[in-house]
Parts: sequence; C-alpha cells; structure tokens
Amino acid sequence: MKIGWIGLGLMGNPMATNLINAGYSLYVYNRTSSKAESLVQKGAVLCQSPKEVAQHSDIVITMLSNVSAVEEVLAGEEGILKGISNDSIVIDMSTVSPKDSVHFAQLVNRQQAHFIDAPVSGSVQPAKEGTLLILAGGDASDIETCKPIFDVLGKQTIHFGENGKGSAAKLSINLLLGITIQGASETFVLAEKLGLQKADVAEMISNAAVNTPIFQMKKSSFLNEDFPAAFMLELMSKDLGLVKSEMESAQIDLPLATAANKTYASAKESGKGKSDVAAVYLEIKERNF
Repeated sequence: MKIGWIGLGLMGNPMATNLINAGYSLYVYNRTSSKAESLVQKGAVLCQSPKEVAQHSDIVITMLSNVSAVEEVLAGEEGILKGISNDSIVIDMSTVSPKDSVHFAQLVNRQQAHFIDAPVSGSVQPAKEGTLLILAGGDASDIETCKPIFDVLGKQTIHFGENGKGSAAKLSINLLLGITIQGASETFVLAEKLGLQKADVAEMISNAAVNTPIFQMKKSSFLNEDFPAAFMLELMSKDLGLVKSEMESAQIDLPLATAANKTYASAKESGKGKSDVAAVYLEIKERNF
C-alpha cells in the first residue's frame, strides 16, 4: 500500500516517520520542502505538488494547520483532486469544522474516491510515540481499510459516525482541553495571590481528585514558566474560534467556552501564540500581578 502524506509540521513529521518505520512506502509534500529531508533520508519520495502525491498513492493523508490550507491542497490547481484515482482514500487529520469536513468529503466523492475526517487528540510526544487518539468520521468500511495505518499512528481509533463527526469530536475534546488548562492556570494565579507556593499547589493538584494527565504533562511548564510548544496556543485559539462558530450556528449557550475563547484570543494577540497552549497561564498572571 502506497501512502501520500501532505503537511510535515510539528505533528505531521513524527506521524509520517512512524509510517516509514512501519514499512510503508511514503510519498510526501510540504510547502517548505526542507522539512521533508529527514523523511527522504529514511526512504520517502519527495513530490513537487499534492497532485503528484495523489498520483502515486492509494491513500493520501493531510495534516495541515487550517481549513484554507486543506482547501488549497485538496482543490487547488495542483491539488489532490487533480491526481486522485477512483477508489482512493483521502484522510484529513487536520482540525477543521464539521461542515468543512462534509464539504471536503463531497469534493472527494465526486471523484469516485473516499474521504475520512480523522483529527487526533494528542500533541507532539504522543505523535512521536504513536499513541494518539484518532477521532474518525466516514464510512465504516473505509475506516476498517485504514485501520492498519491508524494503528501505527495511534493507540485507539473511535468511529463517531459519518463524515464531519470526527471533526465534531475534535472540537468537543479540544474545548475540554482549553478549559482544563485555563482552569489550572487560574488556580495557580489565585493560589499565588493568596500567598501559596506554586510547588505546594502543584503537589496538591497532583494528589487530588482533579489531577489529570494533561496537568502532569504541563506541570513543569507551570512551575518554571517556560512554555516550549507541544501544541501552540494560536492553534487552540483557532479551535475555540471554530467552537464559537458551531455554538452560534446551533444556538448553544456555553459560558465556559465563551470565556475560554476570549482568553486564548487575548493571549494570542499579546504575543503568546507560538508558545505552548499552557502559556495561557502567563496571560492570566499578567492581568493580576
């Protein structure tokens, strides 16, 4: 089985590397071609366009930063749709809105090919380890066909239903992620204002019922106030903006989602966008100290 991979950023590169290490033939494209060098050294073939990737591949996977990038790679003049074969499968692992995933599925289906929206829960380290949680929307038989690939990339694949449902699941889990990290940040700021030591607060949270795996992942960042990006804050802001759009469309009132969207947007605007999502702590601290 020949696999095409488009998008070699913080997440895409380690995910594609795992597929090469698992023995798959890989055709890759990235707008900045230098990001493909490590993969080419491992045997991947560097293509000059998404169209060329599609021409060589049975399954094409995209992992891109936003909907505009996916649209261009899929439907542009040198896009996937120009080179795809009948019965090929396109898997979009980017975080986009459910309606955008449905739109992309329709474009692919018109070419007599198949589409799966399969965004992931997890950041760079799980991507390297192949322990992501894959959130799939699409036809069950297509997802079964792709299961060996998903098993390399993640620890579990959950099929939520038809196209768009994987993207709906991703927005839902990232809402909880954003709220959880903001909640921990506010807890630290409150405790510090009340005269508590940050290390003691971290120990308390770690041994309380509210401890979470994500808190443990980010604990050292909170303590050291150092936020190298595993999942950039600007991407969380983008995702919460998508949540806001879905709320407005479905007339849903979610107070915490509204507050989190404003906080992360403010943090992005104040220059923290390229830092890790947990840098929202700095945004909250700066408001209070």
